[in-house]
Amino acid sequence: MDDARIIDDRLETVLARYEALAIAVSGGVDSMTLAAFAHRRRPGFATMVHAVSPAVPATATERVRSLAEAEGWSLTVTEAGEFADPRYRSNPVDRCYFCKSNLYDRIRALTPDVMASGANLDDLGDYRPGLLAAAKRDVVHPYIDARMDKAAVRALARRLNLGGIAELPAQPCLSSRIETGIFIDAEDLAFVDRMERRLVEAASEGATIRCRVTAKGVFVECADVGKEMLVTLDRIAASACAEAGRLFGGVRDYRRGSMFVGSGR
Repeated sequence: MDDARIIDDRLETVLARYEALAIAVSGGVDSMTLAAFAHRRRPGFATMVHAVSPAVPATATERVRSLAEAEGWSLTVTEAGEFADPRYRSNPVDRCYFCKSNLYDRIRALTPDVMASGANLDDLGDYRPGLLAAAKRDVVHPYIDARMDKAAVRALARRLNLGGIAELPAQPCLSSRIETGIFIDAEDLAFVDRMERRLVEAASEGATIRCRVTAKGVFVECADVGKEMLVTLDRIAASACAEAGRLFGGVRDYRRGSMFVGSGR
């Protein structure tokens, strides 16, 4: 057997441990690929749950609905509920713990099935308080159990012919763009979403772009962008900030997790 077959069989063996799963589908490559794999191997085995909130871009929800229709999933769309939690809104360094706590509690209220996430091996090397929330609620992580990292997930998505989903860039929730300690506000998140859409549309393919809201103003972080494009992005961002009455701090190099002030990152 080739490596791909071994990986697929390993993941199928992990999924076979469960009679039924409720898979949290965010709209990213990991969870959508897991949902597609599980449904194709065992139709009716998994229920997909997608949570909407101001922190979830509308494009992610559209992506989930579209693939669910194409694949014939059983899909439930629910409110994430984290915006009703003042602990989440206060934006502490472990904000993700409260986000995931609300998410999994909402899913548990919908179904008694074992809950599953799209976390992969690469996530274990990052600061992920959401994994603690998952552990406290007995959420399972099939990719981790099958020893699959992000590259293996993308390769699986290509084997499943999921089209552009296989190449989706990493896209954490919009709240990750807000500096620790700044209150999570729906208007800020909508601004971030609009800004990033404008910048991504203008940038070269494969570029990484983040709009960061900080105590010192709005910054744009970029990676894999040429010098000429940086000038263009700076102009677009400055104009967008001026239109919104926000202070623009400039364009700088992309740094993962740069909004986690006090996390030791």
